Amino acid sequence: MLDTRFPRIVGDVGNATSYDFPVIFRRMEGIGSADAVAAHPDRPRVLAALKANAEALAAEGAVGLGTSCGFLALYQDDLAAVSPVPVATSALLHIARLQPRRVGVITASAKNLTPAHFEAVGAPGDTPVVGLPEDGSFAGTFLRNGSTLDREAVEREVVAAGRDLLERYPAVETIVLECTNLPPYKPALAKALGLPVLDVLDLLKDFYRKVSARR
Repeated sequence: MLDTRFPRIVGDVGNATSYDFPVIFRRMEGIGSADAVAAHPDRPRVLAALKANAEALAAEGAVGLGTSCGFLALYQDDLAAVSPVPVATSALLHIARLQPRRVGVITASAKNLTPAHFEAVGAPGDTPVVGLPEDGSFAGTFLRNGSTLDREAVEREVVAAGRDLLERYPAVETIVLECTNLPPYKPALAKALGLPVLDVLDLLKDFYRKVSARR
């Protein structure tokens, strides 16, 4: 988990009731949204925090490891190499599995989501992307670590981003939500667009099923 203070409502990756299987949370002290949601992060520092938390979570009994930020896709292979348990860093992992379907991504920050983030999880670097507004309600809460959440305002921003994505890229057949704070708005988005929408909870549910079956 990133080191944040913003609210985590049902459906958010950081709310235990978002899952139908047991979860353990551990905070990466001092690693916040600005450290992860970056085009050029301090990779050694972030990876060191991820490694330490992976080891601690495995010692507590975790059978697999997820993260609370889709931008941590950048560390998929590096973290998997040092983690005692299997790793699924980001909803962006959906994209490779969905090929050849045309996938579009709604992200927390379009300017910071680079081809390197996609390539790190085997996805095309030119995957269509639309970001949430930099000066919007979502950004005020989740990127600038606000203490309050206007759920209705964020939902409007997410739906607007989805419509913008389809207007720019009409060939898109499936939407992937990069950000782990966006699953609460998935039903409204799917209804507005009439397309399948996948998020980090879908990823982790399937991931948990697979790692449990192997044990």
